[in-house]
Parts: sequence; C-alpha cells; structure tokens
Amino acid sequence: MDGNHPKISVIVPVYNAEAYLHRCVDSILAQTFQDFELLLVDDGSPDRSGEICDEYAKKDRRVRVFHKENGGVSSARQCGMDNALGEYTIHADPDDWVEPDMLEELYKKAKERDADMVICDFYYEFKNGTKYAKQRPTLLDHKVVLRELFQHLHGSCCNKLIRRTCYSDFKIQFPLGLSFCEDLFVNICLLSHEIKVRYLAKAFYHYDLTINTGSLIHKPGCFILSQEKLFLSLAKEKLPHEIFDEVYPNLLFHLALIILRGDKKGIKTFRTDFQDLKPLIQKADVPVRWKVIVWLAIYSPYCARLLYRLWMNWKS
Repeated sequence: MDGNHPKISVIVPVYNAEAYLHRCVDSILAQTFQDFELLLVDDGSPDRSGEICDEYAKKDRRVRVFHKENGGVSSARQCGMDNALGEYTIHADPDDWVEPDMLEELYKKAKERDADMVICDFYYEFKNGTKYAKQRPTLLDHKVVLRELFQHLHGSCCNKLIRRTCYSDFKIQFPLGLSFCEDLFVNICLLSHEIKVRYLAKAFYHYDLTINTGSLIHKPGCFILSQEKLFLSLAKEKLPHEIFDEVYPNLLFHLALIILRGDKKGIKTFRTDFQDLKPLIQKADVPVRWKVIVWLAIYSPYCARLLYRLWMNWKS
C-alpha cells in the first residue's frame, strides 16, 4: 500500500462463513494488483469466522479486521465503508470468489477514463455449471444505468468499482435494517447523481448460488416481502421525486412477483394491496409476460400464481 492511502479498499461482510471464507479471502489476496486493503467485517459471527479473519490479519498487513455486534449485512458493509481508506471501493461476499486480475483490470479502466463507477460482467455459479452474466448498459448515462438496474443489470456492489468520495460527497450510506437489495439501494442512490460510469466487458466475480444455504436468496417469501416494502419506503425517502416516480412501477412489480412466488398471506390481499399497480403496468420496464401475469393477478391472483409457477418451472 502507498502509505495509509491504498488505491482500493475491498470490503467483505462476514457472518457464519467459516466453511467458505478461506476461498474468498485467498482469491482476494492473490490479486496481481498489490496496492489495496482488505477489510473483513465480522458481524458478530457465532462460529469461527472472526478467528479466521484475525489469522489473516496476522499474516498479511493488507488485511484489517473489525469485530462488531450482529447488525445485519447493511451495518457490516457500512462499517467497512466508514473505515475504508482507498481511492476506490468494491465489495465481495464471503461465499463468493474472484479472479486474480480483477482489481488490476478495474482500476486500470477507472484511471484511464476518470470513472466514478466501473461496471463489469460476472459469473453465476450453479451446481451443474457456470453462467456468464453480461452487464453492458445500453448507454453510460447515469440515469440510463439507474433505470436498467431494474431490467437487465444486477444491483450488486460486487461487480462495481466505485470512487469512495462519491459516498461521502452525496451522503450515501447502507441503510440499517435492510438486509435484502441493500446494494441495489446504494447504487440507485449513487446513480441518481451525475456520476461518470464506464463499463469493462470482462467477468471477474464468481457469484455462488449454492454453497451458502443461509443466504438471503433462500429466505422465505414473507421475509423478502417485508424487506422489499422497507426498500420501497427508503427509496421514496432518499431518491429525488422524479427518479422515484420513474422507478416506482418497477419496484411495485418486483413486490408483486415476490408475492406471486409463494407468500401465502400476501396472496389473500393482493387485489387490494396492488390496485395502485394497475395504471402503472404499461409504464414498467419489465418483460411483457410479467405484465400479463401481474395484470391477471389484479383480477385473479390465484390463477396468476399458477401461471407464474408454470412459467418458472418451464423456464428451469
């Protein structure tokens, strides 16, 4: 590191990750790019995760460890941001891993184009193979990228190198209490400002969808629904009105599909809860099939659920 000012801060929120933490940390420490710090934030893990973090800190001066009471992934990410010293930041989850040239390639692109945010492709890792996820925005305008985070772009902070001062300049923080799509929330807040976005057509990050059975993607629909509602209220509070009005139909669509996926309580009151969505269906930037399913759900939610499940089973 260049004194106390590394070029990149890599932030890893850690909770109950002893089974796979080594794979993640080892892949970060094996970077071809050397001028970075690794912040491991132990979010009150009851297993040996905290001890493993400390072991890495003793062996490598680039590793800094923070132990805190359990507060959820947003509080862990924010702890990392509060202590980060790098010119740029990027996040990684403890159940994932990265390619050795990730930091070198992303930083090179950022400096060449004086970018505030560099977006790259990534890999989905399934039990039966790997899928390449292309993340090219239609245009590199910040408003276009924001809108496309609700379409074909992923909201993750793990495939985005971001200038650290963007967070402080625009007073953006990870919201406490939000443990689902907290990174999407932060990114739409960042992109609501006129930041300079660039894209690198390479994949470095491996997003493992199988190894961590405690991951939020495996949580029940009722939990995810409550988190989506919190996301909606926070977005309304934090985003400029014109930006919120533009993404609101997509947010409401997302909520509706969560319920149709399997929330037993929400399906009973679907027609009442989502009457506001009816006039917004045409405005939403979602595939036509989802518009048809949600339109049907407003009149017959149980039929729409059956259609949704048939579609998802056919797709898989």
